[in-house]
Amino acid sequence: MTWCIYLTHPEVAIDPAVPVPDWGLSEIGRVRAQKAAELAFASGIGAVVSSGEKKAIETAAFFAAHRNITPLVREDLHENDRSATGFLPPAEFEAVADQFFAEPTISVRGWERAVDAQARIVDGVRDVLSGIAPEMPVLFAGHGAAGTLLMCHLMGSAISRSHDQKRGGSWYRFEKDWLMTQAADDLGWIEV
Repeated sequence: MTWCIYLTHPEVAIDPAVPVPDWGLSEIGRVRAQKAAELAFASGIGAVVSSGEKKAIETAAFFAAHRNITPLVREDLHENDRSATGFLPPAEFEAVADQFFAEPTISVRGWERAVDAQARIVDGVRDVLSGIAPEMPVLFAGHGAAGTLLMCHLMGSAISRSHDQKRGGSWYRFEKDWLMTQAADDLGWIEV
C-alpha cells in the first residue's frame, strides 16, 4: 500500500476574539470527525499526521484513538497564513480567498502567497513521508486551502480555487509517488 488520505477538519467553533489557529471543532464538527474515523479507509491507516492548528489536531485525534497510535503534529502543515487580517466576516473572507487562489504569486492583504503555502505544504508532506515506511498508509488531517494547494500539485495543475472543497470535513486519496510524478488525473473531494 502506497496511499495517503488528506482530510480537512470539519466545522469549527468560530470566535472572532480567538486567533483562527486556536479554534476547535464545533459539536457538529466533532460528530463528523468521528464519522470520518469510521470510514472504510480508516482501518488501513498506519500513521496520522496533523497540522499544529487545534481543529486539525482534534480531527486527527479521532483517527489516532481508533488506531491506538500517537499522531505526529507538524507546524509546517498549517493553513495558509492569514494572520495579517485575522478573522474576516464570511463574505469578505470568500472574496479574499478567491483572490488568494486567482493571484497565487501575490500576497493578498498580507496573506501568505499561495505559491509559498503550496511549496511549504508539499515539502512538509514529502518530509513526513521520508520518515515513514513506504508501504504504510498515512492520514493527513489539515485544512481546505492547504489540501487544495496540495491537490493542485499532485495533479500538476495551476493553483485554482476550482479544486477547492465545497465543505470542510472532506477528503481525497492520493498515491505517495504523485508528490514526485504529479500523475494524479482528476482528484476530487469526497464529503464525509
